[in-house]
Amino acid sequence: MSRLDRRSFLVTGLATGLAAGVATALPAAAAHADPQPDPQPDPQLDPTGETAGSLASRGLRADPFTLGVASGDPDHEGFVIWTRLAVDPLAEDGMGGMPPWPFPVLWQVYADENARRVVRAGVAVAAPEWGHSVHVEVGSLRSDREYWYRFRVGPYLSPLGRARTAPHPLAYGGPLAMAFVSCAQYEHGYFTAYRRLAEERPDLVLHLGDYQYEYARNTYTIPGGNIRHHEGPETETLADYRRRHAQYKADPDLQAAHAACSWLVVWDDHELDNNWADEVPEKPEIPQPNFLSRREAAFRAYYENMPLRRTSIPRGIDMQLYRRIRWGALATFHMLDTRQYRDDQGCGDGYKDCPASLDPARSITGAEQEAWLLDGFRHSRARWDILGQQVFFAQRDNNAGPQKVTSQDAWDGYVASRRRITQGWIDAGVRNPVVLTGDVHAHWAGDLKLDYDDPTGPTVGSELVTTSISTGGDGRDSDPATHPFLKINPHLRFYNNQRGYVLTRIERDLLTADFRVVPRVQTPGAEVYTRATFVVEDRVPGVQQTYLRPLDPALSTLGGITAEETVRLETERP
Repeated sequence: MSRLDRRSFLVTGLATGLAAGVATALPAAAAHADPQPDPQPDPQLDPTGETAGSLASRGLRADPFTLGVASGDPDHEGFVIWTRLAVDPLAEDGMGGMPPWPFPVLWQVYADENARRVVRAGVAVAAPEWGHSVHVEVGSLRSDREYWYRFRVGPYLSPLGRARTAPHPLAYGGPLAMAFVSCAQYEHGYFTAYRRLAEERPDLVLHLGDYQYEYARNTYTIPGGNIRHHEGPETETLADYRRRHAQYKADPDLQAAHAACSWLVVWDDHELDNNWADEVPEKPEIPQPNFLSRREAAFRAYYENMPLRRTSIPRGIDMQLYRRIRWGALATFHMLDTRQYRDDQGCGDGYKDCPASLDPARSITGAEQEAWLLDGFRHSRARWDILGQQVFFAQRDNNAGPQKVTSQDAWDGYVASRRRITQGWIDAGVRNPVVLTGDVHAHWAGDLKLDYDDPTGPTVGSELVTTSISTGGDGRDSDPATHPFLKINPHLRFYNNQRGYVLTRIERDLLTADFRVVPRVQTPGAEVYTRATFVVEDRVPGVQQTYLRPLDPALSTLGGITAEETVRLETERP
């Protein structure tokens, strides 16, 4: 791997970490000045010395970049770039049709979209032990800049991806275009929303969980039958999880969204098992002696398939996923993990009146993550502190009477834990706390309270909830004013049960959130539109509606939606 074509590649570091399964670019000692445009590589000669013929003799006879590219976890000096080699993504052994030996992979980062001005380059190792995935931590870049990147093995060139560095920690930079998404069940519809999101060209995407689903085909179905089908059994082994991730990653709409910008990813439950909690599976009453080995396999496959830094390399059944990403002085993103450390649901997973939900000893984050988050609040100097997390944060009571009936899988099942976090940002004087949420397959917006039993009490934060990308099928529109949850819970301001994502614009004095929807996902090609827009003003906690598109009777329930229907839609899982 020592011979490099200097006409084609400015090499700034040689990848290391084969044993650990991670390739990290060593920063160059050179100045930041961009080199002059270089001619394109000779398609017949890999700078590592790998010709098309030599690669074929080693078992690589087709394009290995079938799963696309991705970038993630940006800071003011760089970001992670990712790919995974697979010539046959759905191979039953989970190895993507790759031979059982490592391959050198060349990577380049460019200052221009035409891929002419190379600013960083190197060689990484795609090792079979880690599913032939590549994670390169690119550094020594300029802050607050757009960059592009791609990979190469022999004559095979990956798609081009786009990423952006954050502003310097002491600078605000310009407005941040950030989108957040959740819940993409492959079988329930096409990933049209991912395609439309890519076309928005945001600076950053947060994926808040349920990136893929574990079920065997026709286990989790929508009325009329699923649109597409999972390959293979319910995921339990490393081969199963690798194969399922590959099936999702091979989707062209998802690939387009990854290539559009950097992502911050966290999981929810379906990356492992529906409604799991720490070391407890969904159905603990059924003996599952292999659950911990299943958890280890799921965590390993998740790392292999996501643009994560080496700090998230899994170690057995543990994986460090909660982390903090700073976007200059404008925003701090506190990315949470509400699955790996939580106490088991106190009364099962559904909507219940559960005394255990009030137990002050119970936690959805675990003590260590909670202390980390509260410490982050105390030290934050950001204009906006944003929690990227999985399950509904605000109280959602579905009973109009005195009895409180709430979802035990959400923060409502861990009331004291929620109160400690909320009190923590109040005590720290956090300027603008905003909670971002996924999981529930519907758009919501609401105000956050310290005491939800006192509707006249002060609003202390804002929550924005994204609907699913595809889970639940097409969904349907309704008049938010008729939704019973909004009447029972006056702090909730908006509801919509169509598919889509939330696109935000974060400025110093204003956060604007457009609730974007596609009218259908059970057939491809739908256009996207804004169903509603809410804003959060600097130092004014709570959401304010500034736009509401008129109800489209062709896409609606006309008579609204009942509380029972909402509960059914959210809990209708096998």
